[in-house]
Amino acid sequence: MAIWKSYRISDAINEIEDEKFVLPVIQRRLVWDEDKMELLFDTLLKGDSFGGIMVIEEEKGSRPLFNYRPFTKDGSDISSREIENLTQQQFFVIDGQQRLQSFYIGLKGSINGKVMYFDLFSNYRSSFEFKFENKESDLPEKSKDDDERNIKEHKWYLASNLLRRLRDTNDEDQVSDEIIKMQKIEDEIQKNHIKKNVKAFYKNIITAESLGISKVIVNKTFDEIANKQRIVELFRRLNDGGTKLSSFDLVASILKGFAWEMEAFLEQTLKDYEEIGLSQDNLIKLIFLLQDNHRKEMASIDARDADFAIKNKERIRATLKSLKSFLQHSELYNYYKDENRSFIPLFFVAYHIFHKEIDNHQLEKYFDNFDAGNQDFPLMKNWIYHSLLNGVFRSKGAGWIPYKTGVRKILETIKHYKNELFPANEIFSVYINHPVTFSSEYTEDRINMLDRIFLFYLVYNKSQTIRNQDIDHIMPKSILSQKGFDWDSINSINNYQLIDMGTNRGLKNDNPFKYWVENHVADRDAYLKRHSIPTNDTIWGEDNFMEFIKERGKLLKDKIEENIKTEQNNA
Repeated sequence: MAIWKSYRISDAINEIEDEKFVLPVIQRRLVWDEDKMELLFDTLLKGDSFGGIMVIEEEKGSRPLFNYRPFTKDGSDISSREIENLTQQQFFVIDGQQRLQSFYIGLKGSINGKVMYFDLFSNYRSSFEFKFENKESDLPEKSKDDDERNIKEHKWYLASNLLRRLRDTNDEDQVSDEIIKMQKIEDEIQKNHIKKNVKAFYKNIITAESLGISKVIVNKTFDEIANKQRIVELFRRLNDGGTKLSSFDLVASILKGFAWEMEAFLEQTLKDYEEIGLSQDNLIKLIFLLQDNHRKEMASIDARDADFAIKNKERIRATLKSLKSFLQHSELYNYYKDENRSFIPLFFVAYHIFHKEIDNHQLEKYFDNFDAGNQDFPLMKNWIYHSLLNGVFRSKGAGWIPYKTGVRKILETIKHYKNELFPANEIFSVYINHPVTFSSEYTEDRINMLDRIFLFYLVYNKSQTIRNQDIDHIMPKSILSQKGFDWDSINSINNYQLIDMGTNRGLKNDNPFKYWVENHVADRDAYLKRHSIPTNDTIWGEDNFMEFIKERGKLLKDKIEENIKTEQNNA
């Protein structure tokens, strides 16, 4: 049953400070930025609707349905608490967190070290201006791009001080007069603006019941799990409006609803391993994959999923530590650290080592002997290098969607090899039989079919960030197109190198290749070696382009073999 009650904003933030209003563990963190908070206060002072708040009412002395955390006063993260019995009646906010949090921060606290100021010269007929800033001297002095303002100057006043003074006096006119006298305001238009703005602030924050709160009472005679499912489902449906959560945000909320320890587990694990591309989505997907479930529907998530994660949290963290070690030893750490890469291959490296029949300590150190007694390591490295070179996790086509078809088919294969050697060849067969364009043999005519980003990661010795904007033609496309070469040849991998945008658009811009090398490259030998450029300068002219890219293709093939030769021999 839901009961609606009207609140004054000032009363609500008092109860937030007294922890009568709290955030259940299913709630995510603060996501609103300063701009959204400022606009909310404008909406409030205009008297416009900004939506209702929904809370669960929990009685004093009862064990709450969810553990909780208080609202943040400065935007920092606060961990949830485990509560046996409530010491007071409390309201658990399941919808409206961002709005209540904005009111609390704006009137009582700060965000990113900034406090909120109110412009007392705001054009009260059209908009009320609020601004978060570190100190008053950093605020703009004059208004820009607002033709409706009668007063171009700003008169900033700390919102928390204005609230405190209005509460102390309970007299808007007295406070207005004090400000006018203190600021030595003589102009009647300016005086009027101060009075009107103070009045709007006083009315909508202190006197008017402008906040509607719906209280949902939980029937504790029902089964606790059933009640949790009911509230989480309500939370999911309420998400259809307001600041939307992603599907994985909702999954995280559901999991935290079943086991409050999931909050700390998710947040700490993400913090520790975000450098290798572990996002909340990927961590939750990994939890499902470790249970041999490639596609978990939100409606089917239950307490068992949370129980699995909490029961195995140390195992999962040991797995991720071992995964990071694998990336370092396989020289893929920089590849994953620098950019947003597909996490799919890492799912299955993690899956395979998670299911090893060794304890967590041994698991963490599983790759310490990667270059000697570890039989899995060369198989895994061989598999991931070939997969990345062939663009298996980037390509779409022939019904192959990496995050759907790819994950499903690889899981169906790898799950039969738990605690055995990594099944690299069996997964290669998955690609070929689908069919996905794939081969572990690299010929000169296949170079252009490979994944450009990973190929250049190997070419440049796995030590440099590879960004699309830094990949440029060796021989200028403008010259080549004028000479009639086809676009497929001009834009082949064999005619690309990694070069910073400044050089590309400056000294090198559209210059013939040979001219640029002979006149602007200081160390020719180092340049040729770094970019795998043929040393035969007789083919450096654009007229010899086809011979040039053929010879460069051979050098790129050699570079690939240099990187995977050992793995092929050991596999």
